[in-house]
Amino acid sequence: MGWFTGLVVYLLIWWTVLFAVLPIGVHSTTNPDPHTGWRGAPENPRMLTKIVITSVVAAILWVGVDLLISSDYMSFRHGMFAAPRD
Repeated sequence: MGWFTGLVVYLLIWWTVLFAVLPIGVHSTTNPDPHTGWRGAPENPRMLTKIVITSVVAAILWVGVDLLISSDYMSFRHGMFAAPRD
C-alpha cells in the first residue's frame, strides 16, 4: 500500500473509530432547560482524551489492515479471490 492510500485508509478508520469512542464517559448536564427539558451538550466532553484514544485504536487497526492487504491471505491476484485469467 502506498503512502497516500495508507493515509486515506487511516483517516477512514480514524473517523469511524471516533464515532465509536465519542459516547464513552458522557454525562449530560444536571440542570435541563426548564421549558424544553433538553439537556444539551455534555458538561465535560474530554475531547483531547477521546482524540488520543481514537488515534491509538485507529493506528492498531490500520496496522492490521495493512498486514492483511500486504499478505497473500486475501489476494485478488491469485488464490480463491483471483479474477479469471483470459
